[in-house]
Amino acid sequence: MPRRPIRVPGAPEAPLRAAFTALRARLGTPEDFPPAVLAEADRAAAATPAPSGVDATDIPFCTIDPPGSADLDQALHLSRTATGYRVRYAIADVAGFVVPGGALDAEAQRRVTTLYFPDGHVPLHPPSLGEGAASLLPGRVRPAVLWTIDLDADGRKLVADVRRARVRSRAALDYAGVQRQIDAGTAEEPIGLLSTVGRLRLRLEAERGGISLDVPEQEIVRYDHTYRPTYRAPLPVETWNAQISLLTGMTAADLMLLYGTGVLRTLPAAPDGAVGRLRRTAHALHIEWPHHVSYAALIRTLDPHLPRHAAFLQECTTLLRGAGYTVFRDGGLPAVATHAAVAAPYAHCTAPLRRLADRYASELCLAAGAGQAPPDWVLAALDALPARMRDGSRRAAAVERGCVDIVEAAVLADRVGDLFDGCVVDVEEHRPAVGTVRLADPAVVGRIEDERGAPLPLGERLRVRLTHADPLAPHVRFAPA
Repeated sequence: MPRRPIRVPGAPEAPLRAAFTALRARLGTPEDFPPAVLAEADRAAAATPAPSGVDATDIPFCTIDPPGSADLDQALHLSRTATGYRVRYAIADVAGFVVPGGALDAEAQRRVTTLYFPDGHVPLHPPSLGEGAASLLPGRVRPAVLWTIDLDADGRKLVADVRRARVRSRAALDYAGVQRQIDAGTAEEPIGLLSTVGRLRLRLEAERGGISLDVPEQEIVRYDHTYRPTYRAPLPVETWNAQISLLTGMTAADLMLLYGTGVLRTLPAAPDGAVGRLRRTAHALHIEWPHHVSYAALIRTLDPHLPRHAAFLQECTTLLRGAGYTVFRDGGLPAVATHAAVAAPYAHCTAPLRRLADRYASELCLAAGAGQAPPDWVLAALDALPARMRDGSRRAAAVERGCVDIVEAAVLADRVGDLFDGCVVDVEEHRPAVGTVRLADPAVVGRIEDERGAPLPLGERLRVRLTHADPLAPHVRFAPA
């Protein structure tokens, strides 16, 4: 599911720091790496790897990430061809540094994903690798898994190739800077084409019924010595860049399905009840959703800069909660091979520095592209991978939910008893006096209960009173005023 980062500009105040520390302890979040893991990572980072793969250091790749990022998984280069466009996407080759069955591998199996907190992150790999030798830092020759995907003039895939390569990124760019260049018309072609190719891929996504959620980032800003939650809508360039990653993941899935062994990211179609709940939420937020309009079509009409639309897009992430990993091997194709939001087969393969499954997907694709059997260490770990990724994803989701609860409680901690305007977006089926309310201002969602037992007015605006808000015992609570 999409991550909802919460950014707290500047160092968080003591109550927030204490609450984040307590959350880490409660979830059993791994912290420092064991000495043996650090030592193995340092040895791998210091070793001079033998040249492997093709030499692609002449291609002027660049990375595009949030400012200050050091764990750079992907580097991009776009160009025109006689028939359309060429996408080159270099992915950090983590397998070149991790010895299967070693201490570093075992620790990655335990951590599964990088975890993000407002006051820092818990990385999948030690910094000497994840932010050093394996990261596609500018000016450094790095091993990579290089995807080359040719598209026609409409953005449709023609042919694709994947192989190991040596690459050298020329620049580490950030989204805001790239957006400014594209808007001003000053971006060089490899960057300027991101707008062209991204829009073509979005058009094809709409054609096949796929959905990209431009989920706003929840940002906590300071106002008069207190906190206030707001939403930061994603820039267009972030959406276009995500389309390149999606294209690569779809290409990887097709390749693994063709060769009969792989690991896919799958999502069944949302049940009618979940879509019905979203319809009630849309009504509560005064978003018109005619019955003849599909969910996918509605999403494309929303503007994440508008608070009501931003709130609805956040709720839409609930339809992605059934996503999982599906393994298949030896030509036995899975019963469900598609991702409902992508509306096509799809695989996670573009973030190996931050997500365990991507290392395996890359190796499976490299083997398939070369017409060879996958490495034994990949096959040996494949069956256990979905459960491992499920557990890691649950922990990441718990971190996200916990951080949201803490920050919202901190925002409202000194306002218990105050009145707010909100709307009831959900009511429990067997307890109609209990549900969920979304405030109009500030951007907070919380539990609401009518102590008299009266049914809550689903889909209607309501004046509510804050009854509980404590960062150390999060989950804000409200009652009808």
